[in-house]
Amino acid sequence: MTTALAQDLRQQLLEELDWEPKLGTSQVDVQISDRGIVTLTGLVKSYAEKVAAERATRRVRGVHAVVNDIDILLPMVHERSDPAIAEAAVHALEWNVLVPHDAIDVRVSDGWVRLSGTVDWNYQRTTAADVVKFLTGVKGITNRITVRPRVLVPDVRARIEAALRRNADVEAHGITVQLEDSTVTLRGRVQSLAERAAAESAAWAAPGVTTVKNELAIEA
Repeated sequence: MTTALAQDLRQQLLEELDWEPKLGTSQVDVQISDRGIVTLTGLVKSYAEKVAAERATRRVRGVHAVVNDIDILLPMVHERSDPAIAEAAVHALEWNVLVPHDAIDVRVSDGWVRLSGTVDWNYQRTTAADVVKFLTGVKGITNRITVRPRVLVPDVRARIEAALRRNADVEAHGITVQLEDSTVTLRGRVQSLAERAAAESAAWAAPGVTTVKNELAIEA
């Protein structure tokens, strides 16, 4: 990546971060390598803001990878004890209809939430983390929830390929799908991190899939 391209990308990233309302007055800076790897630094007031900054960065075309080195400095009013965070997390999971809360274990240490357990679908795994990350006092999340192995439906590879073709956010002609046991491997080239994530989500939606290896490369 030339210096001019890097400067243009940095300016677009700063504008996108400034455009993201979830960041409020938080100050986030960006550094860009010659391979399109973006490193985020700065201070935010919550884990939710840290996640929002990374998601905003991933939306910008030209970003190949993101390193999130943003620090969290909780305001005094947002400080919570670990038992209080754990209790809030358990209640939040119980109130979410997409999460099988009785299958998920919650542990908290120094504001860091660790989730474990086994669920039937990957969307349940990701939703559990999404529910918890917005809670006051949370400084980070480790998601160790696993997807329960199941019998694959017939023609699952063909179904994934069809789902990719239907997805408006994915150029499916550049993607190959490999299936081994219950593991799906995606290979090929896409235009952006957002397209890469959309392809992975489509693969995860197939019944019986327990692992998705996303080896899609982003075109320069």
